[in-house]
Amino acid sequence: MFANISQVDFIIVVAYFILILGIGLIIARRTTTGDDLFLGGRSFTWGLIGLSIFASNISSSTIIGLSGVAYSSGVVQSVYEWMSGIPLLICAAIFIPLYLRARITTIPEFLEIRYDHRSRYFFSAITIFMSVVIEMAGGLYAGAIVLQSFFPDLVLWQTTIFLAFFAGVYTAFGGLKAVVYTDALQAIILLVGCSVLTYLLFAELDFSWDRVVAAVPEGHMSMVRPLEDDTLPWLGLLLGVPIMGFWYFTTNQFIVQRVLGSKDVKHARWGIMLAGFLKITPLLLMVIPGVMAISVLPGIDVPDKVFPTAMKEYLPVGLLGLVLAGLISAILSSVDSILNSASTLIVIDFIQPNKPDLSERQLLHYGRIITLILAVFAAFWAPQIANFKSLWDYLQEMFSIVVPPVAVIFLVGVFYKRGNKDGAFWTLLLGTIFGILLFVCRLLDLWSIHYTINVGIAFAFSTVVFVFVSIRGPAPSEEVIERTTYRPALLAEGMEGLSWYKDYRVYGVLLLALIFTILFIFW
Repeated sequence: MFANISQVDFIIVVAYFILILGIGLIIARRTTTGDDLFLGGRSFTWGLIGLSIFASNISSSTIIGLSGVAYSSGVVQSVYEWMSGIPLLICAAIFIPLYLRARITTIPEFLEIRYDHRSRYFFSAITIFMSVVIEMAGGLYAGAIVLQSFFPDLVLWQTTIFLAFFAGVYTAFGGLKAVVYTDALQAIILLVGCSVLTYLLFAELDFSWDRVVAAVPEGHMSMVRPLEDDTLPWLGLLLGVPIMGFWYFTTNQFIVQRVLGSKDVKHARWGIMLAGFLKITPLLLMVIPGVMAISVLPGIDVPDKVFPTAMKEYLPVGLLGLVLAGLISAILSSVDSILNSASTLIVIDFIQPNKPDLSERQLLHYGRIITLILAVFAAFWAPQIANFKSLWDYLQEMFSIVVPPVAVIFLVGVFYKRGNKDGAFWTLLLGTIFGILLFVCRLLDLWSIHYTINVGIAFAFSTVVFVFVSIRGPAPSEEVIERTTYRPALLAEGMEGLSWYKDYRVYGVLLLALIFTILFIFW
């Protein structure tokens, strides 16, 4: 068991598990209603929101994968992290006041207000399937593989069951508040742990950036790649990355749910800005260490071994346990968020509409049971990924292809006031079919265009469907337009009377400046 880790580090990891479980169970005693379980009583402040969004978004596979791909092919994949500030700013400026004013519990509820129940159920069903079958199961599988590198005697299926059960218990009983509080702690541990490893690797190079750059192949430090690049062509950077980012940070239940539970619009916006700045850190703490490893750890044949190898080689006893706790944090923070959001979608979008007389206590009961059921399902499904790993990679591509129709009915729909319920439904249906066709064509080698470019193509197709169908039907009512579409006053809502340094727009400008500075430096 202790082949790759000392007993001291093992004790630190165990102590961390006990701490997280203790926090969850303490909060569970205060979770008495469905609103507590699903939205934490709508009491979250900006620090908790920002840290929780960051922690939920960073999985162990993200940390391992970013370092590995930086080692093998360069820094370009990091754009999915630091460019997240752009969709987060769009969310803060436009969608947050619309969501909070509507007092929704799930993002699909907003679609019912803007369009009708068909779009709500369609989007909710897709989100549940993708979250549980791909995201949560994939996170459990990747997390178990990471833990096996430190604990060789661990059995894959037993490890996924333990992780799912552990996250499922405190999520089922503590709800979103337990998720957010533990995520905040996990984010801090993750940042501290990765910072320590980055510092030690840089120290090995005498803190010389010139030595880092001198050891990498040509083009390794470039974010903008040729059109024929297999990793991320420049057109995919321009088209696919922003659209996928918008979907993920503005319409994805498991990210936005902690924003829906915010104290007010000010804290929601401040929290999103904090998350935007935190999303810059993976470039510095996960990607750059992968580049440094080219000099200090040459010859690693499997990229995913870069981060674990660096941990074992350069972290002293005690610190290794801390960073390993950070990796476990990444596993749990993603799994608990997906569990809570998926159970929320099932209860609020499918059970409650058919049982409108359910009490708060009954909603709480349903939510807890479904959370545990989902945890069990994902735990037993996750090990099966090992049997068809190549297909799993294609499924991840398909995941990005079904994004465009969703992005259209939200992003285009908030500006195109003529967009109606039929336009939204047929956009979701035909756009998803179009995405599946692109996926199948890539699977059969009939279509070789990079999937990030396909996202832009599918977005254009879905926009045409949305506009064409909408203009052939009746326009939405003035009340719907007023409640669910853009107007300039949204940008300043909730900011009245605040000092300039409390205005989210100031930090939005700073965040955009930082993003474009990074793009310029790594062009």
